[in-house]
Amino acid sequence: MTITAPAEPQTATDAAGLPAWFTHDRFGMFIHWGLYALPARHEWVKNRERITDADYQKYFDHFDPDLFDAADWARRAREAGMKYVVLTTKHHEGFALWDSALTDYKATNTRFGRDIVREFVDAVRAEGLRVGFYHSLIDWHHPDFTVDGVHPRRDDGEAEIARLNEGRDMARYREYLHGQVSELLTDYGRIDYLFYDFSYRDNDHEDIWGGKGRDDWGSEELMALTKRLQPGIIVNDRLDIPGDLVTPEQYQPDKPMEVDGVRVPWEACQTLNGSWGYDRDNLNVKSVDLLVRMLVDGVSNNGNMLLNVGPTGRGEFDGVARSALAGIGSWMHQHARSVYGAGPSEFRAPAGTVYTQNGNRLYLHLFTWPFEHVHLPDLAGRVAYAQLLNDASEIHYREIPPGTRAQNTGLGGQPAGTLTLTLPIVRPDVAVPVVELFLRDDAVAGR
Repeated sequence: MTITAPAEPQTATDAAGLPAWFTHDRFGMFIHWGLYALPARHEWVKNRERITDADYQKYFDHFDPDLFDAADWARRAREAGMKYVVLTTKHHEGFALWDSALTDYKATNTRFGRDIVREFVDAVRAEGLRVGFYHSLIDWHHPDFTVDGVHPRRDDGEAEIARLNEGRDMARYREYLHGQVSELLTDYGRIDYLFYDFSYRDNDHEDIWGGKGRDDWGSEELMALTKRLQPGIIVNDRLDIPGDLVTPEQYQPDKPMEVDGVRVPWEACQTLNGSWGYDRDNLNVKSVDLLVRMLVDGVSNNGNMLLNVGPTGRGEFDGVARSALAGIGSWMHQHARSVYGAGPSEFRAPAGTVYTQNGNRLYLHLFTWPFEHVHLPDLAGRVAYAQLLNDASEIHYREIPPGTRAQNTGLGGQPAGTLTLTLPIVRPDVAVPVVELFLRDDAVAGR
């Protein structure tokens, strides 16, 4: 089934002026897929191994992902609790996953012969998810893209590099870049998010010669083009000019992110194993409980998480990815309301825990399971009810006066304003246990 109608535009905005869906949904899937899935040695394999276009051609010649099923990708994203999916339309290698009229270096010219972007968009929309595109500003295959300090031919020697760059024209490449973006933003209906990647000007990357940035990409014009073709689209911050959000990569901010002292929307881009593309021998895999902790830690600091999957050369998610997504989905099935629509809380969480909050509901995520009791500062008199979120079983709580003496099996006093929860001895069999605290109306209004 082909779905050509765009998704419904999102007109409501949040406090930062972003379409409200983004900071509500909090969790998306990143998909890095291209020719690099065949060597299966990281998506930067052409760069890392200094591979020439001629030697890289074998991957184009043998690209035939017979197990590719966009509907399966989209279904697994939805079942994992993800609300939007972002696909690499073109990565740094320059290979286009759609039927671009501007190049022959595209999926429709391989043995596979299909428009992957078209199938992806239709499948994602069919699952009720939002559509995002990643598009590389870099293109190591294009004949006008000049060799620089991140190019695969960077170590060929000054004379050879000068020969390679002779006649190359970044103005022509810039026209190509804008033309491909125009195709993507006019031929596939409503696109909700565009992740550009990336800028590396000399003054920001002293170890890279010949770096490129806003002038090379025509970033102001490219941003204007993007917003004109897709009103309401969200654009990231990697054009070397301000974007709609900040995109920390492969690390977790330890507090809400700010620019010039003002809190800004942000999204952590994270991988399952440190590689974005399929990397067969990389076994540095994050556990499900770690991934869940990263997700809720981000929400507690007002951020989203875009979690990456790198499909194999045959076009399917490997066993590691399927297991991770299923595990996260199992947790999200019972705990999604501590993520969707939630954000940071002004209450101070005890050590080994984080709070997220949505209105009068405060969510205590227990990264470590204590013996029977957990003490919550400043919540005495503010809670109307408490329960474990996974099964809605009641959690008892009380305030222990500061002067109470500890004796035998009795707890001693806690600082004034502390609320003490009594937890079951046996930890719930979930990746991260969550206690849902229903705050009294006056507790929320008074903060």
